[in-house]
Amino acid sequence: MVLLDNDGFLHALTKMFQNNRSTGSVNITLKKYDGRTTRRKPQQPTENLCLIRASDNRSKLSTVISSKEVTKFQMSYATLLRGNMDSLKKHDKSKERKERKRKGPLKQSLGSKINF
Repeated sequence: MVLLDNDGFLHALTKMFQNNRSTGSVNITLKKYDGRTTRRKPQQPTENLCLIRASDNRSKLSTVISSKEVTKFQMSYATLLRGNMDSLKKHDKSKERKERKRKGPLKQSLGSKINF
């Protein structure tokens, strides 16, 4: 896993999105980061940090964002996501509708089965 600065991470993430545009996927995770790299007792962090990881099948990227840089990074990250979310596939619901019609209604009313 490669730890990059914020601008380098956004640049590498743009390349990752472009490489996976036609096929493939990119997974992005965000979590609170306390600054430790090994397993030991948690410390009280001096400032709040956020760890962002991005991965596809071939490579992994990560960056750490401090609370002072969040606004700037969030604006750049949102712009990047908007620009690269145009190749998403629409979910085809017509197959599901045909299956439902073929199977019939899922629930039958209870009143029709009870005879007094």
